[in-house]
Amino acid sequence: ATPRPAAEGGLLAAFDARLPFELTEGQRQVGEAIAADLAAEHPMHRLLQGEVGSGKTVVALRAMLTVVDSGGQAALLAPTEVLAMQHHRTITAMLGDLAAGGMLGGADSATRVALLTGSQSTAGRKQALLDVASGAAGIVVGTHALLQEKVEFADLGLIVVDEQHRFGVEQRDALRAKALRTPHLLVMTATPIPRTVAMTVFGDLETSTLRELPRGRQPIETHVVPSGNERWMQRTWSRLKEEVDAGRQAFVVCPRIGEPGSDFEDGDVPFDGDGWGEGADGDGTGEPRDKRVAVSALETYERLTTEPALAGLRVGLLHGRLPPEQKDATMQAFAAGEIDVLVCTTVIEVGVDVPNASVRVVLDADGFGVAQLHQRRGRVGRGAHPGLCLLVSGMGPGTPPWERLQAVASTLDGFKLSQIDLENRREGDVLGSRQSGFKSSLKLLRVLRDADLIADAREVATELVTADPDLAGHPELAEAIERLLDPEREVYLERG
Repeated sequence: ATPRPAAEGGLLAAFDARLPFELTEGQRQVGEAIAADLAAEHPMHRLLQGEVGSGKTVVALRAMLTVVDSGGQAALLAPTEVLAMQHHRTITAMLGDLAAGGMLGGADSATRVALLTGSQSTAGRKQALLDVASGAAGIVVGTHALLQEKVEFADLGLIVVDEQHRFGVEQRDALRAKALRTPHLLVMTATPIPRTVAMTVFGDLETSTLRELPRGRQPIETHVVPSGNERWMQRTWSRLKEEVDAGRQAFVVCPRIGEPGSDFEDGDVPFDGDGWGEGADGDGTGEPRDKRVAVSALETYERLTTEPALAGLRVGLLHGRLPPEQKDATMQAFAAGEIDVLVCTTVIEVGVDVPNASVRVVLDADGFGVAQLHQRRGRVGRGAHPGLCLLVSGMGPGTPPWERLQAVASTLDGFKLSQIDLENRREGDVLGSRQSGFKSSLKLLRVLRDADLIADAREVATELVTADPDLAGHPELAEAIERLLDPEREVYLERG
């Protein structure tokens, strides 16, 4: 990889000088580790994990500015258009005139921050493509649109992948191929998913962890609510009304949209341990479960607008199939306090950051994975008031899905929850491309149980390969590896 050493007196220094808050000790330490990786001649391959609100975006932005200072470009890949737009707004606001390169009022050392999404206007997309190709845009934020052939970079030096478990190896590889030389890679997650934990333990990624939350974050209380208990459901809506009456706002989250032509149109979708989708087992046992109707955002919106307990409240609707301008208008209205209760899907809601929102009701919560629930729970309690998260489920007490929800309710420690997630879902095929599942290429070893053994083996392997890169002095080991790695698996590991 092309080394990207930190430069004195550049964009990063200017950005640090105007930060309105002090970096946490964890942010400083992780920043130093990333800076050392970027300055090396081999590509960084680092996982940045931290709780929701721990400041991962600031750490990633400082890394991107380091690369821009060295003459390169950085791309931030987000899984949804709403999240990409949120990142673009946040980064542009944080940089101020440092993001106005070549424009009136821009700082001398400024660059540009380009946004590339699938629904941009033709003119906006054309300008963004020109800025990316010419190098005028040092930072490029986008969705899968970044992967298209017509997107060309002047000198792509760093790829930052947010919500990394939402992207496959092939997608990351497609973006990496746009660089002149292998770019550095930083992947971020708020809660490690099982396969991430497994691959990390096996040495696929160096790991940085942000455990310290910035000052001012509020506690979040979580409860599981049985949807079949009418009294409890009424209390759910009255509790939401109490928060709104106190001047705050609420999310009501649904697993599907529910309009013709949308995903899960007929609602006849089996549970998935990490969302709603076909072929899943749903209860951690590996056995299929009866199909069940998933609650839709459209139905919920209609119901809540006539719900007596919510009389007088302003209810809004937000989902992925709305026109871009309508989505943006709804998000801006919610952020401005003009909507009291926002009914939405999780895919769209992740990009909405409203500090005044203190309540989150998740319908059919057992249809979402532990990582999803924990990460999205962090969308409340970001302002001056404590957060409340109510997980509504049709599965009764004593069932595996119910117990999983109780585990989420019992702790705010995302790292503890990742262990629970790994225990429930296991490591999948850690030497293959499957993201989760119950079949593993490991016969005796278990990632969770044998973590210490794996860590020791990794250390020994690193020392051995450093001393003997071609394994010339270890012919039997070389032969064993040759037998283990079929061509497809070897290509996968090389892509990483």
